[in-house]
Amino acid sequence: MSDLLWQKPGVTVDAGIQRFLAGDDVLLDREFFLHDIQASAAHAEGLQRIGILSGDELDSLKRELAQLADDFRAGGFVLDERYEDGHSAIEARLTERLGDAGRKIHTGRSRNDQVLVATRLWLKEKLARVARLGREIARVALDRARAERDLPLPGYTHIQRAVVSSAGMWWAGWAEAFIDDAVRAADTLKLVDCNPLGTAAGYGVNLGLDREHTTQALGFARMQVSPIYAQLSRGKFELAALEALGSATLDLRRIAWDLSLFTSAEFGFVALPSQYTTGSSIMPNKRNPDVIELMRATHASVAAARTEIEQLLSLPSGYHRDLQASKGAIFHGFGRGLAALELLPALLANLEWREAQLRAAIDSGMYATDVAVEAAVAGVPFREAYKAAAASADSAGQGRTPEGSLAARVSPGAAADLRLDELQARWEAL
Repeated sequence: MSDLLWQKPGVTVDAGIQRFLAGDDVLLDREFFLHDIQASAAHAEGLQRIGILSGDELDSLKRELAQLADDFRAGGFVLDERYEDGHSAIEARLTERLGDAGRKIHTGRSRNDQVLVATRLWLKEKLARVARLGREIARVALDRARAERDLPLPGYTHIQRAVVSSAGMWWAGWAEAFIDDAVRAADTLKLVDCNPLGTAAGYGVNLGLDREHTTQALGFARMQVSPIYAQLSRGKFELAALEALGSATLDLRRIAWDLSLFTSAEFGFVALPSQYTTGSSIMPNKRNPDVIELMRATHASVAAARTEIEQLLSLPSGYHRDLQASKGAIFHGFGRGLAALELLPALLANLEWREAQLRAAIDSGMYATDVAVEAAVAGVPFREAYKAAAASADSAGQGRTPEGSLAARVSPGAAADLRLDELQARWEAL
């Protein structure tokens, strides 16, 4: 490992203690390394603007930072145990190539400042991806709601057959859900879209840093003004980002549960494309819906990441090393959550309904609610109508069809009035 910036003369660094302090920093910082390089280039520009760097020094630093990024992408530079973390690796590389000019890159910064801006840039990218995926998933659901609006589908409450529903209603529900998920991700992106670069370890520095310039150079919407709040927001913003992701993975978990049931032999409502299933390692007669089962499990990882960060935040104001652990949480939470969400649009676009099984599952009792409501409309008090319909549930379907039940479901948003144009307008506004 290269010399530590903070190492004091005459003090021996214990290797075991240093391994504990470093934790997984080097491995995790591979995820944020390019963002750290990007922020370092902006910081160098700011230093040149206040006279810390010359124009030639800035040019050489930016050239070497760009080369380091290229080498990292190509595998020519590996972030490994030679370095304490990604930030020290950048400084070591620049010092090796540029001498004193490379040593100046850390002027006015702390390692906390570096990880804070790198992870903030990373979170912006991930939240934008959540918003885009929400939009893509909602688009598939809207298209299929229009195409299959009148296809009868059993409706369940308490996992019991309840009423006649439709594929149009099922799809419309997911369309609206993922529109909301996209909105929440975009709103959270607006929250975190502020620049902490130049706040150092939470108290600023005795330099007139050009923070307005770095804010613009890094594409942030605004500057995070207070250095103390920059520290207070670390963990808080990560938690908000995971909550936005969690909105989408919660919906993913519930749609995966539907598909888990609907693809079972007991239901038989849905056929999945073969690439979404795997063969059993011991039972040659079956295919397993592993993809949707792992989708169903994904929210657990997001929830675990959220809990980990929430437990870190029982701290007083100021920077604390505890917050180092927030990097791993967002890495694992977003890594698993986005991987699952990215598979969902194609899965939804390609699943097939088995219409014969859908119709066969609609029994007479599922019309009982229609019978009760019709009697109430005719003037029978609903409690009496309800009791009469319950008593005759076995014959409630006589003379009725799923199409008739759906056509009569005229409340706003129900099968006969899906209001897909309203959902379309919300989708277009995303």
